[in-house]
Amino acid sequence: MDIKRSATLRLALVAVCSVLQISAGVSAQGRAAGVRPFILEEATIAGIHSAFASHQLTCVDLVSRYLKRIDAYDHKGPNLNSVLTINAGALKTAAELDKKYASGPSARAALHCIPVLLKDNYSTVDMPTTAGAKTLANEVPVAEATIVKRLREAGVVIIGKSNLTELALAGTTVSSLGGQTRNPYDLTRTPGGSSGGTGAAIASNLAAGGTGSDTGNSVRSPASANSVVGIRPTRGLVSRYGIVPVSLTQDEAGPITRTVEDAARMLDVMAGYDPSDPITAFGIQKVAKTYTAFLDPNGLKGRRIGLLTDFLGRESIHSEVNRVVEEDVLAFERLGATIVRINIPQLDTLSDVSVIEFEFKIVFNQYLARFMPNASVRTLDEFMGRGEFHPTSKTVLESSRSVVDGMKDREYERKLQKRVELRQAVMKVMADYKLDAILYPHQQRLVAAIGEPQLERNGVLSNGTGFPAITFPGGFSKPSATAPLGIPIGIELLGPDWSEPELIRMAYAFEQNTRLRKPPASTPSIR
Repeated sequence: MDIKRSATLRLALVAVCSVLQISAGVSAQGRAAGVRPFILEEATIAGIHSAFASHQLTCVDLVSRYLKRIDAYDHKGPNLNSVLTINAGALKTAAELDKKYASGPSARAALHCIPVLLKDNYSTVDMPTTAGAKTLANEVPVAEATIVKRLREAGVVIIGKSNLTELALAGTTVSSLGGQTRNPYDLTRTPGGSSGGTGAAIASNLAAGGTGSDTGNSVRSPASANSVVGIRPTRGLVSRYGIVPVSLTQDEAGPITRTVEDAARMLDVMAGYDPSDPITAFGIQKVAKTYTAFLDPNGLKGRRIGLLTDFLGRESIHSEVNRVVEEDVLAFERLGATIVRINIPQLDTLSDVSVIEFEFKIVFNQYLARFMPNASVRTLDEFMGRGEFHPTSKTVLESSRSVVDGMKDREYERKLQKRVELRQAVMKVMADYKLDAILYPHQQRLVAAIGEPQLERNGVLSNGTGFPAITFPGGFSKPSATAPLGIPIGIELLGPDWSEPELIRMAYAFEQNTRLRKPPASTPSIR
């Protein structure tokens, strides 16, 4: 894969050179008009569109610049190892979008020429969909994921596919195909996971936005570990169809971006009914006209938020996270929120609700039959028989394979009932304390070093209930020799079903008034 990616990048860089003269002319025109110069690093969707409007930038130029950064930092330099595949058609798509842009505003979609990295469990018909597995390295699905179709229709340029924990089954972003992705803030640590390739790439400005999937923690863990924003939506708001599945009950899909506003813009495109994923029928009347309507810098005034003390560690290893959380609590209060310290009775016993091992074999086999009918393997048994999976996946794969008929298992039924009880417990606490949301750190300790497991993540409150949650930058640990800026610490807000508008409102207010995100030192500007 490295040879293939490098060859694709070389071709892309030749194309980059061919547009430099045009880009220079475009930029000069913008400067002559007295417009603020466009800076790629930390660019937002609105900023990119503004640069197009002021003639500082073309789509080809934008995509070329991101490809340069991928070449410089993902496979060289810090060697982040976050991108599995470069889309060989990205520059061609960009050129087509430039022609559309020239034809007038009516031809410009909501995410016109926004370069996006897809987690490589999103089915695409123009690139392999590998889920990080060597066994699936050359398998191209026969149909695309619904979200991929919606993003393309909205004008994005899919610049490539990102690494993930193999088959999205754990939280360290290591796979047999892609190897280990590194955290750009501390190259000795993981980027969280399983969507850590997307998280590390977006944090490092290798694309404007990205996608993830979240069965346990997998959108929000990388958001926390990489000082970016991730949304796990209400079950039924966003289609999962065409994403390599882990659990029918727990899987969700969401955006990973550098800002709350960009997450809202991507959610506008991703949300909506899909007859191929019947659970989205529950969201038909719940999708906001636009989630950008809730970007209120004063959105914390009068809000009542519960700080979940159950999710705060009490040992020395938790001190850095706890320090940041307490600083964030003061910021919430300065911005007009009331913080109430709460606990959820019997949360420890109610949290044992994962149904992955009962559902994975069934849904994975169904996916292969529907999307890869001509693949070299047709079932989980055949996949495992090849023996090519990463060793860290062995335990969960063997556990899933041993289940005979998981969805009829008595333990499965018991856990489904406990999920109902957990939903009830969370809603009762919110009602008793009159809360608008519940606040906690996504991880009780700093993100794990490479080779260690991700311990004490707090994703269960969302994955165990189906309630939405948004994770966003809360601050950094103290700097160290390997982490010159410190290690990112993400905080999370959770609300009841369909509360994405309020969660976005509150997270945006916190973000805009604290400005805690910093780009990593390992991937500076390229001049």
